[in-house]
Amino acid sequence: MATTGQLPPASRTDLPAARPAAAEIVTGALAELAPEPGWPRPVLLDAEVLILVTGGHGTAELDFRALPCRPGTLLRVRPGQALRCLGPQLDATVVRWDAGTLRGLDVDPDAVPAYRQLAGEDEDAVISEVTQLAVDADRHAGVPAARALLRHQLAVLLLRLSLLPFTARQPAHRAEAETFHRLCHEVERDYRHTRRVEDYAARLGCSVRTLTRACLAVTGRSAKQVIDERVALQACRLLAATDEPIARIGRRLGFPEPTNFGRFFTREVGVSPGAFRAARERPVPVRTVRPRPPADSPVRPGRA
Repeated sequence: MATTGQLPPASRTDLPAARPAAAEIVTGALAELAPEPGWPRPVLLDAEVLILVTGGHGTAELDFRALPCRPGTLLRVRPGQALRCLGPQLDATVVRWDAGTLRGLDVDPDAVPAYRQLAGEDEDAVISEVTQLAVDADRHAGVPAARALLRHQLAVLLLRLSLLPFTARQPAHRAEAETFHRLCHEVERDYRHTRRVEDYAARLGCSVRTLTRACLAVTGRSAKQVIDERVALQACRLLAATDEPIARIGRRLGFPEPTNFGRFFTREVGVSPGAFRAARERPVPVRTVRPRPPADSPVRPGRA
């Protein structure tokens, strides 16, 4: 499960084959996610993924943010994100599930932080549950009657992870946070077609000032910056993880003219699309990990 589902067939030959759609919950090893040995470049995932590091030390690059990994590190990867894991003998158990797998259960996968270093009783409990889920997923592979068991095991695991203490930035006012998340939802649906704050404000039935105030409260950035950063992030993902021509990537993101796309990308990321693609095999420097905005908020590529 490592494609975007949007690339032309010629651009997908170097990506891992997807698991059968019938397997809603699949467990496996970290190496199974790699496009090829050594993770020479990121891979775009098309499934919900939890990664629990079990051995070795290294770095995970999640949407171009470098995260140090060691036993007990937990990563939560969303569909469409770019992932690369680097490090000798870095081993992990991977849990993947399809969209809709948890429908009907009172659990929100997005409440799980994108990155945690587990320790103590929390680490023991998570390891135990991931191990049991992996054992049952392997033992009952292809058995329809086991579907409910695996769904509930995954739900319990996600609930436990969502309850872990997490120090984050001062929370925004509830109304502002709700407006911000509504904006992110609309941006996710339509960022390929419009980057105008006015369009999103009209769609949400509020003013541009309201959207900007909400974005500033949650992320410290304006609504226009949030929208542009989401477009730039998608451009980074496609440039790093695919061989799709740069001009075509620009057209897919709403830039009919390559020069306009180049100017936009250079302004947002700091380098040209060509330079960014040329450097995609270069590891991202590891920096101190700080609390981040909510998982569904855009991030500034290359400036973690």
